[in-house]
Amino acid sequence: MKTSHMMWISGVAKFAGPRYHSYMNVNAVGKEFAEVERAYIAGFLDADGAIMALIEKHSEKHFGYRVRIAVKITQRDRKILDWFCGKWRKGSVKKNRTAFDWITRDQKIAKVILTVLLPYLKVKKKQAEIALKILNSELRVRSDLIKVARLADALSKFNVRSKNRRKNFATMIQAGTSPND
Repeated sequence: MKTSHMMWISGVAKFAGPRYHSYMNVNAVGKEFAEVERAYIAGFLDADGAIMALIEKHSEKHFGYRVRIAVKITQRDRKILDWFCGKWRKGSVKKNRTAFDWITRDQKIAKVILTVLLPYLKVKKKQAEIALKILNSELRVRSDLIKVARLADALSKFNVRSKNRRKNFATMIQAGTSPND
Protein backbone atom coordinates (compact mmCIF):
# COMPACT_ATOMS: atom_id res chain seq x y z
CA MET A 1 0.00 0.00 0.00
CA LYS A 2 1.36 3.39 -0.94
CA THR A 3 1.22 5.94 1.88
CA SER A 4 2.88 9.19 2.74
CA HIS A 5 5.92 8.50 4.87
CA MET A 6 6.08 10.43 8.12
CA MET A 7 9.32 10.98 10.02
CA TRP A 8 9.27 11.76 13.72
CA ILE A 9 11.70 14.51 14.58
CA SER A 10 11.59 15.80 18.15
CA GLY A 11 8.07 14.39 18.53
CA VAL A 12 6.74 16.23 15.46
CA ALA A 13 5.62 14.42 12.31
CA LYS A 14 7.36 15.63 9.15
CA PHE A 15 6.30 14.66 5.61
CA ALA A 16 9.09 12.77 3.86
CA GLY A 17 7.44 11.89 0.55
CA PRO A 18 5.71 8.71 -0.63
CA ARG A 19 6.98 5.35 0.61
CA TYR A 20 5.63 1.81 0.65
CA HIS A 21 4.98 0.56 4.18
CA SER A 22 2.20 -0.10 6.60
CA TYR A 23 1.26 1.49 9.88
CA MET A 24 -0.44 -0.33 12.70
CA ASN A 25 -2.48 1.01 15.59
CA VAL A 26 -0.94 -0.54 18.67
CA ASN A 27 -2.68 0.82 21.70
CA ALA A 28 -5.74 2.57 23.02
CA VAL A 29 -4.11 5.99 22.91
CA GLY A 30 -3.83 5.76 19.13
CA LYS A 31 -0.06 5.69 18.65
CA GLU A 32 1.06 4.23 15.36
CA PHE A 33 4.25 2.28 14.79
CA ALA A 34 5.90 1.70 11.45
CA GLU A 35 7.24 -1.80 10.88
CA VAL A 36 10.81 -0.54 11.18
CA GLU A 37 10.02 0.90 14.64
CA ARG A 38 8.53 -2.41 15.79
CA ALA A 39 11.65 -4.26 14.64
CA TYR A 40 13.91 -1.61 16.22
CA ILE A 41 12.19 -1.83 19.61
CA ALA A 42 12.15 -5.65 19.43
CA GLY A 43 15.93 -5.56 18.97
CA PHE A 44 16.31 -3.61 22.21
CA LEU A 45 14.02 -6.02 24.06
CA ASP A 46 15.92 -9.03 22.65
CA ALA A 47 19.32 -7.61 23.56
CA ASP A 48 18.84 -5.58 26.73
CA GLY A 49 15.35 -6.39 27.93
CA ALA A 50 13.48 -8.69 30.25
CA ILE A 51 9.98 -10.14 30.25
CA MET A 52 9.08 -11.06 33.81
CA ALA A 53 6.13 -12.61 35.60
CA LEU A 54 5.45 -11.25 39.07
CA ILE A 55 3.34 -13.35 41.41
CA GLU A 56 2.14 -11.29 44.33
CA LYS A 57 -0.12 -11.82 47.28
CA HIS A 58 -3.13 -9.57 46.81
CA SER A 59 -5.94 -9.55 49.35
CA GLU A 60 -8.51 -8.11 46.93
CA LYS A 61 -8.12 -10.96 44.43
CA HIS A 62 -10.45 -13.94 44.69
CA PHE A 63 -7.66 -16.48 45.25
CA GLY A 64 -5.40 -14.11 47.23
CA TYR A 65 -2.77 -13.78 44.49
CA ARG A 66 -2.26 -11.96 41.22
CA VAL A 67 0.11 -12.63 38.35
CA ARG A 68 1.44 -9.61 36.46
CA ILE A 69 3.76 -9.29 33.52
CA ALA A 70 6.48 -6.64 33.50
CA VAL A 71 8.43 -5.59 30.41
CA LYS A 72 11.78 -3.88 30.97
CA ILE A 73 14.60 -2.52 28.81
CA THR A 74 17.92 -1.33 30.25
CA GLN A 75 20.30 1.15 28.59
CA ARG A 76 23.15 3.39 29.66
CA ASP A 77 21.80 6.25 27.55
CA ARG A 78 18.48 7.46 28.90
CA LYS A 79 17.41 9.16 25.64
CA ILE A 80 16.26 5.99 23.87
CA LEU A 81 14.30 4.90 26.95
CA ASP A 82 12.60 8.29 27.13
CA TRP A 83 11.63 7.74 23.48
CA PHE A 84 10.13 4.31 24.38
CA CYS A 85 8.22 5.89 27.25
CA GLY A 86 6.83 8.59 24.98
CA LYS A 87 6.04 6.14 22.21
CA TRP A 88 4.07 3.77 24.42
CA ARG A 89 2.75 6.54 26.68
CA LYS A 90 3.22 4.16 29.60
CA GLY A 91 5.98 2.99 31.86
CA SER A 92 8.69 4.94 33.56
CA VAL A 93 12.42 5.49 33.24
CA LYS A 94 14.44 5.11 36.43
CA LYS A 95 18.12 5.11 37.23
CA ASN A 96 19.54 1.85 38.52
CA ARG A 97 23.11 1.34 39.80
CA THR A 98 24.87 1.63 36.46
CA ALA A 99 22.27 2.49 33.81
CA PHE A 100 18.60 3.35 33.27
CA ASP A 101 15.56 1.07 33.13
CA TRP A 102 12.33 1.62 31.24
CA ILE A 103 9.67 -0.61 32.76
CA THR A 104 5.96 -1.07 32.44
CA ARG A 105 3.75 -3.22 34.62
CA ASP A 106 0.55 -2.03 32.94
CA GLN A 107 -1.04 -5.29 31.79
CA LYS A 108 -2.87 -3.83 28.79
CA ILE A 109 0.27 -2.12 27.51
CA ALA A 110 2.43 -5.21 28.19
CA LYS A 111 -0.02 -7.26 26.13
CA VAL A 112 0.08 -4.73 23.29
CA ILE A 113 3.87 -4.47 23.38
CA LEU A 114 4.40 -8.22 23.31
CA THR A 115 1.77 -8.78 20.63
CA VAL A 116 3.19 -6.06 18.38
CA LEU A 117 6.82 -7.09 18.88
CA LEU A 118 6.36 -10.89 18.79
CA PRO A 119 6.92 -11.30 15.02
CA TYR A 120 10.25 -9.44 15.33
CA LEU A 121 11.64 -11.10 18.46
CA LYS A 122 14.35 -13.72 18.10
CA VAL A 123 15.96 -14.30 21.52
CA LYS A 124 12.91 -13.56 23.67
CA LYS A 125 10.22 -14.97 21.37
CA LYS A 126 9.44 -17.98 23.62
CA GLN A 127 9.32 -15.71 26.69
CA ALA A 128 6.89 -13.38 24.94
CA GLU A 129 4.69 -16.34 23.97
CA ILE A 130 4.56 -17.56 27.59
CA ALA A 131 3.86 -14.02 28.86
CA LEU A 132 1.02 -13.64 26.34
CA LYS A 133 -0.47 -16.95 27.54
CA ILE A 134 -0.43 -15.52 31.06
CA LEU A 135 -1.94 -12.21 29.93
CA ASN A 136 -4.68 -13.99 27.97
CA SER A 137 -5.63 -16.32 30.83
CA GLU A 138 -8.83 -15.94 32.78
CA LEU A 139 -8.71 -16.97 36.42
CA ARG A 140 -12.14 -18.45 37.06
CA VAL A 141 -11.17 -21.36 39.31
CA ARG A 142 -8.21 -22.15 41.53
CA SER A 143 -6.71 -24.54 38.98
CA ASP A 144 -6.53 -21.62 36.49
CA LEU A 145 -4.38 -19.67 38.97
CA ILE A 146 -2.09 -22.66 39.48
CA LYS A 147 -1.76 -23.10 35.70
CA VAL A 148 -0.81 -19.43 35.31
CA ALA A 149 1.64 -19.70 38.23
CA ARG A 150 3.31 -22.64 36.47
CA LEU A 151 3.62 -20.52 33.33
CA ALA A 152 5.17 -17.76 35.48
CA ASP A 153 7.64 -20.26 36.91
CA ALA A 154 8.51 -21.40 33.37
CA LEU A 155 9.02 -17.78 32.30
CA SER A 156 11.31 -17.07 35.27
CA LYS A 157 13.67 -19.86 34.20
CA PHE A 158 14.61 -17.80 31.13
CA ASN A 159 15.76 -14.85 33.27
CA VAL A 160 19.36 -15.30 34.37
CA ARG A 161 18.98 -13.29 37.57
CA SER A 162 15.89 -15.24 38.65
CA LYS A 163 17.40 -18.71 38.40
CA ASN A 164 19.07 -18.81 41.82
CA ARG A 165 16.62 -16.75 43.85
CA ARG A 166 13.25 -17.54 42.29
CA LYS A 167 10.86 -19.64 44.35
CA ASN A 168 8.45 -22.15 42.88
CA PHE A 169 5.31 -20.04 43.14
CA ALA A 170 2.95 -22.68 41.78
CA THR A 171 3.83 -24.88 44.76
CA MET A 172 3.49 -21.92 47.15
CA ILE A 173 0.05 -21.05 45.78
CA GLN A 174 -1.09 -24.68 45.99
CA ALA A 175 0.02 -24.83 49.62
CA GLY A 176 -1.46 -21.42 50.47
CA THR A 177 -4.96 -21.84 49.06
CA SER A 178 -7.82 -24.03 50.09
CA PRO A 179 -8.71 -26.88 47.71
CA ASN A 180 -12.33 -25.72 48.01
CA ASP A 181 -11.61 -22.35 46.31
